[in-house]
Amino acid sequence: MNTSTPQGQSYPGRKRRFPRYAVDLRLRLQVLREGATASFWGRSRELGQDGIGGTFTGELSPGEVVSMEFTVPLAVQPIKVRAIVRYRNGLYHGFEFLTLNQEQRNIVCRACEFLAAQT
Repeated sequence: MNTSTPQGQSYPGRKRRFPRYAVDLRLRLQVLREGATASFWGRSRELGQDGIGGTFTGELSPGEVVSMEFTVPLAVQPIKVRAIVRYRNGLYHGFEFLTLNQEQRNIVCRACEFLAAQT
């Protein structure tokens, strides 16, 4: 079953719990590989209440857990969260948030409401 995002993009075989909204944010992430930390910078393309998608300077593998930092619209402080790579298409990666606390969840929810009103 294909489910479309608000931007009309579809991801085969994946039904989204929450819609995704177009957004351009700077993303920073770190991943532990073979005892060393690898850091990547990127730009987001979409944000949802349960995840984010973006293009990065390097490749990540589905299933890898990363530490991610980004600032959403209307937020003063960056959100620091652990996320899992759900899919990769070239340098574009989709992430599901793993450790949003209630305050972070509220911030992301408000940002999504703001982005929905902008479309």
